Amino acid sequence: MQGVPLKVGFVGLGNVGGKLAGSLLRNGVDLVVHDLRPDLTAEFAGRGAAVAGDAAGLMQACDVVITCLPSPAASDAVMAQMLPHVGPGKTWLEMSTTDAAEVTRLGQMVIEQGGAAADCPVSGGCHRADTGNISIFAGCDRATFEQVFPLLTKMGRRILHTGELGSASVLKVVTNYLATANLVSCCEALVVAKAAGMDLGTAYEAIKISSGTSFVHETESVVILNGSRDISFTMDLVSKDVGLFQQVADRAGVPLEISPLLQQIFEDGQARYGSRELSPNIIRRLEEATGLSILAPGFPPEMTDDEPEEPGYEVVPGGRA
Repeated sequence: MQGVPLKVGFVGLGNVGGKLAGSLLRNGVDLVVHDLRPDLTAEFAGRGAAVAGDAAGLMQACDVVITCLPSPAASDAVMAQMLPHVGPGKTWLEMSTTDAAEVTRLGQMVIEQGGAAADCPVSGGCHRADTGNISIFAGCDRATFEQVFPLLTKMGRRILHTGELGSASVLKVVTNYLATANLVSCCEALVVAKAAGMDLGTAYEAIKISSGTSFVHETESVVILNGSRDISFTMDLVSKDVGLFQQVADRAGVPLEISPLLQQIFEDGQARYGSRELSPNIIRRLEEATGLSILAPGFPPEMTDDEPEEPGYEVVPGGRA
């Protein structure tokens, strides 16, 4: 595959998948889409994409099929439809946040039938997925990476080849675990600052210019303080991701302390507010416990990406030739 393949299929047009598919369209890729929601496929049809009636038809019609789905079970169900139509010249890219063992199992079935497979989860938030500036991890052999790299640069800016199939999914849940831990710590920090009489706008800036800052603080704390708490990510997805991280740790025999606590916190959050509640609203547990409102004027209701879209490039780890 030199350059971008002739035809690309995309299954899953949700919060992240829809934005990644949008980047492909914006960058001139011949795209066929499929989703269980007709309103989402109709929107893409209006933007110039073709629509497949099912995942099997998508695999038949396309050189590369990308899946971006909410759970390992959903990916398994879609692959069951597509697998009979996999053969030489077909490539599957799994961009869902999923279990490394499961994506390896499915990917090996693709490879055994003569196709190519890679797990390619993304990281950086929906706002960066929308602009094409998101980061992409790619787990596969080097030959497959070089084959799909031109396509990945149409969706993301920083592309990291993480190693063999499944390795990208391990690192994805590692990074999501860190983001979750940071979200909870930012919530605690903002509530303590308010309880101690600090101005929250000043507290935000103090954290931002200090050693305590982070990507999560500089993006998610903004929408927490605005009150929208909207990062297009929900508590059930947080629980799924932390659970996947815990599975990696369990398989490796690593005893963890913070991860089980995060699972308990978000299980409680779902019990209180519902599984589809926006994840930054985990701060409501502390607002209710203290009677404090963690809001401040001057903060925007949504995260924005002010970087201009640029061609993607490979990130090469230090020490790697």
